[in-house]
This record gives sequence, structure tokens and C-alpha cells, in this order.
Amino acid sequence: MINILMIEDDTELAKILTAYLKQYNIHVTNYETPELGISALSLKKYDLIILDLSLPNIDGIEVCRIIRKRYDIPIIISSARSYLGDKIACFSYGADDFMPKPYDTQELILRIKSILKRCNHQIIENESSLNKKQIFSFDDAKMEVYKDGALLDLTNAEYYILQYLILKNGFVVSRQELLTNVESIKYESTYKSIDVLIGRVRNKIEENSKKPKYILSIRGVGYKLVNQ
Repeated sequence: MINILMIEDDTELAKILTAYLKQYNIHVTNYETPELGISALSLKKYDLIILDLSLPNIDGIEVCRIIRKRYDIPIIISSARSYLGDKIACFSYGADDFMPKPYDTQELILRIKSILKRCNHQIIENESSLNKKQIFSFDDAKMEVYKDGALLDLTNAEYYILQYLILKNGFVVSRQELLTNVESIKYESTYKSIDVLIGRVRNKIEENSKKPKYILSIRGVGYKLVNQ
């Protein structure tokens, strides 16, 4: 099991990442404030840190400096701030990697593995679990979704709903959650309109949309994506 300490004040993102990485034998403990995150390092051994830059009270760059001064632990910066000066400062203070948001979760897993191997950390991990083949992947910058490496022909609305299901892979997503979190769905939309949109996506990804094996209906709740 790989143990990661994350300092991220975006609670929704933290929940999604925590649930996703758990499937790959990676346990994440998130702290929303830098003070709590720094204190946690003295209480428990972690293998790696994922650190946001835009944090309350203490800027992430300063947090990186404080951690590196006290601990010899790999640090991945995860931030929407893409200013070159921020990146230079992070690396000068000892960060090991910088991942601009948004990023593909599979890329995050690969970078975690790469950094831990490079730092010679002796991690007992389920190698086959970390290398599970994902059927669906997406490129947020290009707004593209791929099935087994092949580009899908999706509208914007179809892209955003499938992207969200990929992020929540394996977890049941309610219609209300889709209304709240999917950018292309207007909040005043009805549950029926979501069902119609799901049906359109199924027609493009399923061999038989009447007997779906990827987007499953969970009676009375919503949907679940099976991505393996």
C-alpha cells in the first residue's frame, strides 16, 4: 500500500482523487489546510506528498519550502497556477514534479510510481493493480475521450458527462450529482434529459445499448461506469 499525504482545499477534487487512487492500492489522506498537513507529517510516515499551491493562510510554495527543510519526502505539486515563476520557485525549494490542473488521473499514477522508484522507496504494491488497463481515457485540454485508444465522436454535452463518469469510475453517480457537477448540463434540466443524454453516450460506446456493459443503470439512484 502506498500512503500519500495530500494538501488540497478543493474538497470535491480531493474526494474524487482519493476514491480513484484507492482502486490502485494507493491510500490518500487529505488535509484542507497547510497547517494540518504539515503537522500530520510528524505523526505518521507517508511515501509522497501531493501539494496544491493556492491554499488558505500559507501559499503552497512556502509550504513546499517548509516541508523540504524538515523532511526528505517526494513532493508533487498539483496546481492550476501555470506561471513559470511558480514552477521555478517550487523546483528550487525541492519539489520533485509539477502537474498543471486539470490532468489525467492515469498520468498521476504513472508519475507517482516513477518518482517513488527514482527515490528508491521500498513500496510493497500490487503491480498488476497499478497497471490495470482502462478502457476509457480522456484529454481534458483537447476535450476528447478515447475507448481503447480510439477517439470517440462526442458532442460537448456527451463529452462532459462521460468525462465525469470516468473520473468517478466504479462509483455510483446520482442524477442530482450529474446536474450539479457536469458543466454542460443546465441545473434546471430534468432527470429525463439526463437519461436521454446517457442514452446517446451509450449508443456511441456500447456494442448493444439495450444491454450496456460500460454505463450501468443503478435502479432508483443513477449510473455507474465500468472502466475495466
